[in-house]
Formats: sequence, structure tokens, C-alpha cells
Amino acid sequence: MEYQFFKRDISWLSFNYRVLLEADDDSLPLYERINFISIYSSNLEEFYKIRVADHKAIATGKTPEDEESVQSAIELVDEINREVNRQLEDRIRIYETKILPALRKHHIIFYQSRQQVEEFHQAFVNRFFREEIFPYLAPVPVTKDRIISFLRDNRLYLAVRLYRKDIPNAKPEYFVMKLPYSKVPRFIELPPKGKDYYLMFIEDIIKANLPVIFPGYRVDSSHCIKISRDADILIDDAANSHEIIEQLKTKVKKRKTGAVCRFVYDRAMPTDFLEFLVDAYRIDRNELVPGDKHLNLEDLRHLPNPNPNLKPIQKPQPMRLTCLDEKESIFNYVEQRDLLLHYPYHSFEHFIHFLYEAVHEPSVKEIMVTQYRMAENSAVINTLIAAAQNGKKVTVFVELKARFDEENNLTTAAMMEKAGIRIIYSIPKLKVHAKVALVLRKDPAGHKLTSYAYISTGNFNEKTATLYADSGLFTSNAIIVNDLHNLFRTLQGKLKSPAFHRLLVASFNLIPELNRLIDHEIALAQTGKGGRIILKMNALQDPAMISRLYEASEAGVEIDLIVRGICCLIPDQPYSRHIRVTRIVDTFLEHARVWYFGNGGKPRIFLGSPDWMRRNLYRRIEAVTPVLDKELRQELTDMLHIQLADKRKACFVDGELRNRWKSAHPQTEKIRAQYAFYEYLKSRL
Repeated sequence: MEYQFFKRDISWLSFNYRVLLEADDDSLPLYERINFISIYSSNLEEFYKIRVADHKAIATGKTPEDEESVQSAIELVDEINREVNRQLEDRIRIYETKILPALRKHHIIFYQSRQQVEEFHQAFVNRFFREEIFPYLAPVPVTKDRIISFLRDNRLYLAVRLYRKDIPNAKPEYFVMKLPYSKVPRFIELPPKGKDYYLMFIEDIIKANLPVIFPGYRVDSSHCIKISRDADILIDDAANSHEIIEQLKTKVKKRKTGAVCRFVYDRAMPTDFLEFLVDAYRIDRNELVPGDKHLNLEDLRHLPNPNPNLKPIQKPQPMRLTCLDEKESIFNYVEQRDLLLHYPYHSFEHFIHFLYEAVHEPSVKEIMVTQYRMAENSAVINTLIAAAQNGKKVTVFVELKARFDEENNLTTAAMMEKAGIRIIYSIPKLKVHAKVALVLRKDPAGHKLTSYAYISTGNFNEKTATLYADSGLFTSNAIIVNDLHNLFRTLQGKLKSPAFHRLLVASFNLIPELNRLIDHEIALAQTGKGGRIILKMNALQDPAMISRLYEASEAGVEIDLIVRGICCLIPDQPYSRHIRVTRIVDTFLEHARVWYFGNGGKPRIFLGSPDWMRRNLYRRIEAVTPVLDKELRQELTDMLHIQLADKRKACFVDGELRNRWKSAHPQTEKIRAQYAFYEYLKSRL
């Protein structure tokens, strides 16, 4: 039987739809639900700029065919647009029939059009427009003859159709105006009245005052439009570091002027109005994506909460480990036993303290760290700079090709280099995605002392450490420390064929070891000893590894997959009858990669940076560590079982890519994995 796989991008849309379903959960705090609409919209914007733009480039012959033909690219874009249009119906339903009434219930009236504005607010709206908005508006006429305005990426424009009042049977005239919400907020708070608070979109205030902008004209209609442009940056994979830097500096600046990959418009816009704009801006009909009257709803994350009685979202607060408070020194603790941290449940300050201790410990001679996505004004970077200034040898590998973080990574790397840190930049044909740190110690005579390795599933980024659910392991195990040292020497170009004895490193020993682990579980199942695999990751896409899981299922291995995003494995098939796919979307972004292999009752557990996607397994440097401490293995096993037991925020992904709630009434079930795991960790303090 030939194995089948879900299409990667259609699977991703299934995940993003699951994000949208959080906004439909009446049991969540209202502004958390609103935030999920923002996340859904932001995710979709990036998806069009990268994935859809790539398919369009192939479909139009602008880039050579790779693994996709022109015809399949055209068909896939059509399929994507159909699914996005279907999801738009639910997004509108949730927003208009759930969110807006819920706001009103909490005395927040969110005017959705100029017709809704009460008489007691009309003078305020007119005055606010004239004083705060009008000075920043610059209407630009639109004609089919020549393009005299450029539509910027992801900026909202108001398109207006008008007729001259003084000319009988006048022809329509068209204008576009960029919304000035870099100068004025997108959401305007109006004066409260009684117990009620009032909000309004800036575009609705502009629409209410169009006669002021266009005296002598009759306004026919006005609708918002926006352009999404190709944001992918193609870098010569064989280029050296200097060439990559120069390419990035040039190409990042051109990102905002990339090819159009989506023209989003208010679906209430009359057809002839839309056709005029499409012709005037030379828009391909295949790039048309209908939207609601209010576009760019990713801005909802900035929606004001004027009602002091409506409490903000209460998230679990990061806790500090009492064992570290007692011992004070992380070095001393990790010298005795391994330490496992789970963010954001544990405080990221522990990792900062680890680096801070390295700065001031005389025996520390060298610090090595990888950086993929760096936070702005980062305490991690500041501590590394302090280490360099304190005489330590500090080496930081900076991945310049981290999408949308290229500029920040370049700027921060230059700052570190100026402070005396040795910077290693991107290497040809590979992206370094490993999240690892190494602290090397020696005594005054130059003899090696106990050194420390840190292997994580997430970036060294204080901001994302409060939003993403990740795990990180500190260890002084000499073999792992030596393996990690060899990895850094490889990144520095000092080793060409490194040997890794415990670390699993993509592009070296990861795939062979994964195959051995799966083979062992298959052998156990075939001999009646029960094969068992639990894999937690962000994405599962590589056909080769999915095929191995299908083989394991056919052999009787029981497999649970906890996959947040893309999952190209199809459950509910004859060859996947022993595989279940769980998806969890909740307060924090599930980001950890943890792999459990039953090993006949003596589990082998690993954590690290890679998902099972082709890019991670074959075109990146990724690092995975075995968890050797028995108690920590149990802790990770418990975490996986808590997630599998979730009946509140967990769905099964079925053979039709539908998100199927595990419980018939998910909003009333008590088991909510993220909060249950937080309580579990608190009990272990």
C-alpha cells in the first residue's frame, strides 16, 4: 500500500483555524479571545508573504520549479484561497456574534460603522477627525492610465469612489488614502456615557467625515484594501559570511517592495469598483482575497480595555526554583545533578543567572552560545558583553538567516563584536537552529575543571521565554560537554568530521539514531513486548520519517503525536491505525520538542531544537540531548501524559484534517494541560 501525506500548507491552515477556535471559547477571558483573533490574522499575513508567495513565484515562472510543478502550484494556491475564504466566514461569525456582544455585555460599545455612532458622540467624532486625523491624510487620485501611488506592504488604505456634484452624469472618480495610524491609534476611545465605554476604528471616523475631505463631491462608497508582498529573502546558499551580510543588507530593504502575493479587499465592495482597482494597480485576479470591512485585525492586540472592572488575562507567573535559591550557585547544583527548566512556568532569570555566574567565576575561561532570534535590549547579550569585558573568551554563533529577525541579528552581532565578542556568522548551505550554550572552566595551572552544557528547545530570548512553552537542560556530563564543544568547533571550522557520542546533531548522526530508536520499538512490538513512542514537536512534515512512523504503526507500535502546527501524517488510515495526533492551543505557544521511546519499560527521552521537517533534519544544524537523570525523565514523561490527558484545549487531528475536540464539552472539563503542568511543577518545588 502506498503511503499518503497531508499537504504541508493545508495542514498549516488547519492549525491556524484551531487558533481561531480559541476566540470562540466563551470560558476564556474576553481580551484573551480577542488576542487569538489577532494571532490568527498575523499568522495568516506571514503565511501569504512566505508560503503563498513562494507558490505564486513558481506558478508564474518567476522562480524555477523545485519539488513543485507550475500546475500543482496553481492548484495549491487555489485550494489555499478556498480554505481561507471558508475560515473567513467563521472569523466574521465569531467576531460579530460572539466578541462584539461580549464587549457590549461588559459596557464596551465598539462602533463598527459611522451609522452606529450615537448623536451624543457625533460632535466628538467630527472634532477629533478635524484636529487629529485630517492633517495626516493625503488622498491620491487613481486612474487606469498610469500608477501614481505605490501600495505599501500590509498598510491599510481607504479606497473611495465619488462623483462631482456640479457635473450632470459625471463619471466616477477614485482616490486612495493611507490610514495614518502610525500617527493616530487604530482604535479611538470616545467619551464614556454612564456605565458605558465607547471605541471606534480610525477608518470609520474617516468614513464619517469624507464630505470634509472631498467638498463638491458626492461620496458613492468607500472600502478598505491592503496589499501583502513577498517577504521571503533568497540568499545564495553557497555564499560566505561576508557575502551573506551584504546580500541581507540589500535585500531586507527591498522586502517592503516585494511582488504582490495578496490583494485583500472589503468583500462588500461593488464588483465594478473592485475591477477598476485591479486594473489600475495591475493586480492579477489570482491574487484577490476577500476580507471583512475591517482588515488587519492583527491590530486587535492593541485594543484598549477602558473598563477597569474587566480584569486582564491572569497567566501563570514564572516561578523560581527553591533548590537554586538555597544553593545560590547554579554551577554547584549542576555539578551534582542535571537541572531541567520549563519556560514560562520557570523563570528565565535562572538562565541569566547561569551566564552571570560565568561572568564572575574566575575559573571560567570560555563561553560559547548560539543565537537564532535575539531579543532587543537583551539581558543575555548584555551579560555576554560583560563576560567579554571581564576577560572571558566569548564566542557567539549568530544565524543571520532567521526570517524577519535578520536586521536585528545583524545590528546586535555588530554591537557584540565591537564589545570584544568573537562572532561566527551563518555558514554556507546550512542554517544553525540549535539552541545551546557551553561554559568551559580551567584551574590556574590550565587543567580542565567541571564544565557545563545547556541544551534547549527554545531561543535565548527573554520575551519569547514568557510566551513560548519550552524546556532546557543544564548538565555537567563530561561526554555531553565534550560533544557540545565539538559542535562549536565544527561551527568554527576547526572540525570537518566530528564524532558525537551522546548528542544527536542534525546533518551528522540524528537521522541514523532516530531510525535505530524506531527500529527498536518495532522489534519490541513484533515480539509482543509492546512498542511505545510519544513525540512532541511543532511540526511533522518529512515524508521519510513519517513513513517510518507508518511502518511502526503497522508493526503494532502505539504512537502518540503531540504536534502543534503542521502535521503531514494522516491518521485513521490502515497504516496509521495505532497513531493518534493531538494538537494543543492555549495561553502559551507550545514550542518544546520532546521525544519518548518506551524501550521496553526503560524509556529513552530526548529534548532539543528540531522539528521533523525536511529543513530541520537535512539542511540545518540542530542539537538534541538525551535526558540521563531518572527523575528528570519521569518529569518529562509526566508532562507528556498530562498533555495527552488534556480534555480542555486538546484536539485530535483526524484523517480529514479536522480539529476534533477530545471531550464533547471541552469548555467544562477540568484537565487543562498547561495549567495542570504548572501546578505539577509548583508541587515539586
